[in-house]
Amino acid sequence: MDEQEIDAFWADARVRAGLNPARAYGGPVVADTMRPAAWSFGATPEQADELLRLVLDGTKTATASARWDYHADQESLPEPGDLSIILDSRGHPRALIRTTEVAVVPFDRVGAEHAYAEGEGDRSLAHWREVHRRFFTEHAEHGRGFSEDMPVVLERFRTLVTQ
Repeated sequence: MDEQEIDAFWADARVRAGLNPARAYGGPVVADTMRPAAWSFGATPEQADELLRLVLDGTKTATASARWDYHADQESLPEPGDLSIILDSRGHPRALIRTTEVAVVPFDRVGAEHAYAEGEGDRSLAHWREVHRRFFTEHAEHGRGFSEDMPVVLERFRTLVTQ
C-alpha cells in the first residue's frame, strides 16, 4: 500500500465528491485533516478484485462482516456517514464509498434484499448464505467458529468516486 498514492486519491476524491466545503467561511474541516480508512473487500487478492469490480460497475452496494471480528480486532462498527477508500488487490485506491446504513442481525436472519445488494453470484439469499458461511468459517479473526445465529454487521453504502 502506497500511502502517498492513497493521500493523492483522497485529495482528488474530496473535490470530486464535493466534500471540500468553502474554507473561507469556517477554516479547515475534519475532512481536510483525516483521511478515511483504506481497505479491500474480501480476504484474498482474487476476492478483493472481484468485489471491487462489482462496486465499480454499480452492482455491489452492501457488504457483511462478522461482528465477532470487530470485537477481536478491537475495531468500532461502521456508522452511517463513514467514508472508506476501497483498494484493489495491489493496494491501489479505486473507490470512495460512504456508509448509509448499518444493522447487526443474526446470520440466519439476513434477508434476500441484503443478499441482492451485495451483488455476488446470482444475487440470491441461498448463494449469499453459502458463500458467507464458508467465508466466515475460513477467514475468521476470532476463535468462536461459525454459527447460524452469529451476529453479522450488514452495511449499505453509496459509491461517491471511482478511479
